[in-house]
Amino acid sequence: MKMSIIILAVLTAVFVGYINLPKFGHLPDKISMQKIVKSPNYKNGRFQNLHNTPVMTGEGNFVATMSDFYFGNHPDTKPNKPIPTIKANLKSLAENQDVLVWFGHSSYYIQLGGKKYLIDPVFSNNASPIPYNVVPFKGTNVYSADDMPEVDYMVITHDHYDHLDYETIKKIAPQVGHFITGLGVGSHLRYWGVENEKISELDWGENLALDGAEIMCLPARHFSGRSLWRSRSLWASFMLSTPNYKVYIGGDSGYDVHYAQIGEKFGGVDLAILEAGQYDKNWKYIHEQPDEIVQAARDLKAERVLPVHNSKFSICNHAWYDPLDRVAKLSEGEDYHLMTPQIGEVVNLHEKQEFSHWWKKVK
Repeated sequence: MKMSIIILAVLTAVFVGYINLPKFGHLPDKISMQKIVKSPNYKNGRFQNLHNTPVMTGEGNFVATMSDFYFGNHPDTKPNKPIPTIKANLKSLAENQDVLVWFGHSSYYIQLGGKKYLIDPVFSNNASPIPYNVVPFKGTNVYSADDMPEVDYMVITHDHYDHLDYETIKKIAPQVGHFITGLGVGSHLRYWGVENEKISELDWGENLALDGAEIMCLPARHFSGRSLWRSRSLWASFMLSTPNYKVYIGGDSGYDVHYAQIGEKFGGVDLAILEAGQYDKNWKYIHEQPDEIVQAARDLKAERVLPVHNSKFSICNHAWYDPLDRVAKLSEGEDYHLMTPQIGEVVNLHEKQEFSHWWKKVK
């Protein structure tokens, strides 16, 4: 009995010590809380979605759902061959080019109106707090923090590990002019050494004037959390607007009325970057299904659609190629232009480039 108590105490101490490592981030600090407590989206100590959004929606209980996730038969969740990628020199791109480069999953670089933006960069070797877990597919980790030019703005949609990466932030923060994110996420950044003057934390509906552009924080249907505490910081989508172009940065989101509301508010968008991947019937409200992506694009009145959140990490049970296969098929005959670049391919934001179905060659 005494030995069991000692073992339990040691395991508890190890666990507590581990979850207090810097990579887990920080609960909202005093600076964040000054705005959080005034937010209409913050109730009973947590941020809320526009509508009731249970995270787990499977018919079975939580244990059964997790057992199926980890031990069920789910083929092709990872590719058997390396993903084909392109390595562009981002530092040599002409600054007057309006382009986008996708790094796989939800990380991408945008040049627009003479300014440089980096969205949810994850360049470390895993998108999880557990080492060697959620590692990049072979061939996809072609870009690193060292390959990034100095950027004017970094946008962080929420604090999950596959969007906010401790190692990447520590490495790249000195070459970022300003960070833009949702309420509470700035606490992680400050904890990791980013100066408060370089951080703007926004609530849904708030906008920030940039140099020659504007960005507005908008709703998404998701949740947040890096440790034992959920939804203490805000998850969000963003509209990046210049006088001549509008980019919708969708972040992670299940389908909801916010897409139609945003489409009406902005009168359509030139490019909608939408989550397409890591979906499952057991969490259908926090990650949209492929048919919902198509509907979201219609709601947003998008001219171009870039499906992201796929092709680099497996954090779901669908085949790794399923998102692109299904979205490409469902987009046939739609009014928008579907963009399916390879990782690293330079995409011109004004031209309607033709893209190969590259993922079919890897099956």
